[in-house]
Amino acid sequence: MKTKRNVIGASMVGLGTLGLALGAPGMALAQGSGSTTYQANLQPVPLNTPPGAASGTLTLVLTGNQAKITENVQGLGATFDGAPFPHVQHIHGDAQGVCPTAAADTNHDGVISTVEGLPSYGKILTTLSVSGSTAPSAGTDVKIAPTGSSFSYSRTITLDQATLNSIKDNNAVIVVHGLNPANAPAASLKEKSPLVPSLPLAATAPALCGKLVVSQMTAMPSAAPQTGGGSTAGLQDGGLLGAGGALVLGGAGLLAYRRRLA
Repeated sequence: MKTKRNVIGASMVGLGTLGLALGAPGMALAQGSGSTTYQANLQPVPLNTPPGAASGTLTLVLTGNQAKITENVQGLGATFDGAPFPHVQHIHGDAQGVCPTAAADTNHDGVISTVEGLPSYGKILTTLSVSGSTAPSAGTDVKIAPTGSSFSYSRTITLDQATLNSIKDNNAVIVVHGLNPANAPAASLKEKSPLVPSLPLAATAPALCGKLVVSQMTAMPSAAPQTGGGSTAGLQDGGLLGAGGALVLGGAGLLAYRRRLA
């Protein structure tokens, strides 16, 4: 009799283990992707770019320290000094984590310089170059910057710890530099750039800016699961259904076994 009871207990333990095993794949699917998607809505910097004149979107998919970046920008300056306009761009951080307002124009010349924008968006952490270095030291290298009034940018880069910390702390800001001479403030075409004195201020002043935030597509749904006519084809639901079916069948077999003992 003792042996038969042991068999029954082992059967119950086995059913419980089976249920956990079938439920586990769904759990891994929900937690194991390892990637987080961030987005930035690039909008005109006040004073520097007229409202609606330019815009852009940037998506950053972060896996470990690898960032897959895709970006589309339109409405910027097309040419500069007879050549395609280079638009240096960066991930900025370690400041307020916001884009500057018109109040950032502290010298009241009608244009926000990169230096005046630093208290809002912070220093350069990563240069979004088309090739070569992505270090802050490459931040003003126009030879590796995207060019033209509209461009599409796609590159996978390795981020350093400072940039990763800023992104995860909700403190990172994307800034695209270079004002369109056709609609830039007059002072930006006359004054020298504080970063590259050989260039006018318009060449390095911030044109577009957007805070980098977690995409809603990354967030796990928080609402209760829908009931009714939904499909059961998903891996997670399938695992739960399989576990439930195994427990029902196992319970029926256990009841029949007890009747035989009686």
